[in-house]
Amino acid sequence: MTADNRSRNPRDASVEAVESCYLETREQLFFAVKGSEHPEDRWIAVLRYAPDAQRGIRKKGEVLFRRLYHFSEQEEFLGGNSHYLAYDPVLGATLQSVPRSLVQRIYDPRARLLELVKAGGLQGPEEDAAAFARLLRKEAGIPWSGLGITGSLLIGMHTAESDLDIAVFGAQNCRKAYRVLQKLLDEPSCAELRRLDAQGVRELYAQRTADTPMPFDEFVQLENRKVNQGVFRARPYFVRFIKDIREAGPAYGQLRYAPIGRAVITASIMDDREAIFTPCRYNIAGVCFLKGTPVDNLSEIVSFRGRFCEQAQAGEAVTAAGTLERIQNSRGDTWHRLLLGNSSEDTLLRLK
Repeated sequence: MTADNRSRNPRDASVEAVESCYLETREQLFFAVKGSEHPEDRWIAVLRYAPDAQRGIRKKGEVLFRRLYHFSEQEEFLGGNSHYLAYDPVLGATLQSVPRSLVQRIYDPRARLLELVKAGGLQGPEEDAAAFARLLRKEAGIPWSGLGITGSLLIGMHTAESDLDIAVFGAQNCRKAYRVLQKLLDEPSCAELRRLDAQGVRELYAQRTADTPMPFDEFVQLENRKVNQGVFRARPYFVRFIKDIREAGPAYGQLRYAPIGRAVITASIMDDREAIFTPCRYNIAGVCFLKGTPVDNLSEIVSFRGRFCEQAQAGEAVTAAGTLERIQNSRGDTWHRLLLGNSSEDTLLRLK
């Protein structure tokens, strides 16, 4: 991150922290920012790394850190701490979030990637991340301002075995990058880029099914058609496609959300054009409730977790389990969505 970015006051409401940015708190907790709807006094974000002298295997400075991957261990660590677990009246739920007053640094994926690109003598995941970004920039014609690096590489907590977490910003840039990756993966012209092999899929399955269970055969079929996940230079990658703030939809407070319970449905995917983005969105029709309270105007499935991106395609029949939410705009109009990713029981699978 550049000196200018480090000097910005994170408590200033005009400072943007978007999906894929990381926040470091005064207690050296590292949170990943989620979505684009945030109240003025805090950012919605999930805990990723915390100091742990006994179980930590990542090191930053002289401090050992543990990665907290699953929601259950994140919230257990936070232990009801009102600083970081707070009820949000607009989003209608108790969520992990970080008060601006407790943030001592915002990590910017775009600034970090530029550091890597300009640096010399890189090795390991840093070198591979810079090379992958150069490939996307060249093949898709994306400016450097549309690319970033997130995850452990962003905050300097990576290891020699770290994966590559790439971020693409702006809807137009995202679609360009998606098309290029699809072409390179389907018609291999770049020897360094490929889909996950059988071992890679098994490892990813073991990681994912800890809190998103699904049959292995279905997992393999779905992952093999995805573009956002693969291998570059023998190193697994995940590309997060993120709309700019101006493209992301209503600002915080323009819509109000009210969870009304769990639901399991079947439906038809009518539109998957938003499936590549984080958050991803699927427009649906022909909804049938298998569990939960039926509603007449359930029109979309939404998730803020990358694992549900590219999970279904237009024309497919699916079954999905998640949290049913009522949405209301400023005019009083209401509709419903099914939100995935906040429970280990959440799924999105094709109907056989």
